[in-house]
Amino acid sequence: MKKFAVILSGCGVFDGAEIHEATLTMLAIMKQGAEYEIFAPDIRQHHVINHITGEEMKETRNVLIESARIARGNIKDLKDYNADDFDALIFPGGFGAAKNLCDFAFKGVGCNVNADVVYAVRQTSDRKKPIGALCISPVIMAKIFGDIELTIGQDTETAKAVEKMGATHKLTNHGDVIVDEKNNVFTTPCYMLDANILEIARGASNIVKAMLEGM
Repeated sequence: MKKFAVILSGCGVFDGAEIHEATLTMLAIMKQGAEYEIFAPDIRQHHVINHITGEEMKETRNVLIESARIARGNIKDLKDYNADDFDALIFPGGFGAAKNLCDFAFKGVGCNVNADVVYAVRQTSDRKKPIGALCISPVIMAKIFGDIELTIGQDTETAKAVEKMGATHKLTNHGDVIVDEKNNVFTTPCYMLDANILEIARGASNIVKAMLEGM
């Protein structure tokens, strides 16, 4: 049975992992006959957003602890990730990918990626294993790989930013998957488009299927 490592960035679209994308990615993995383990970095969350008002709250949270909400407690520190134990690595989206796993949301092209994220991606890439990225998380791949073909959907400003990092951006619609064969990286837009939960399910299913076919 093939095994995915799912990397989360907190819990909630505005300051962590997008819950629909995370859950439907896990469902897609299981429905297609594979299994998964969940990881997140043990770091302070950049900030906490009230998901009703959109306002920043005066409290601090931890990315690993918040991600454990989605994982139902069954989660590991990303420092413990070993690419030899998995067949693929996949990143659901949500602003946490651009605020906690990297700081693209604040620094754009000049962003930095969390060291444990870089190490996990590099480990996996060195072993020629597939890497998937949904929604905004492809910006992480653009920063790490530079010369890579990917998609973040149709957002003009984000597309310009990833191209300034050396990537080639492809316009996509719901459920489309872009495959960069050189780097073995798979991307799909999900909530970077105006999507409903059925379209997110299709995107998650399609990217997992493409990754499994590429193994």
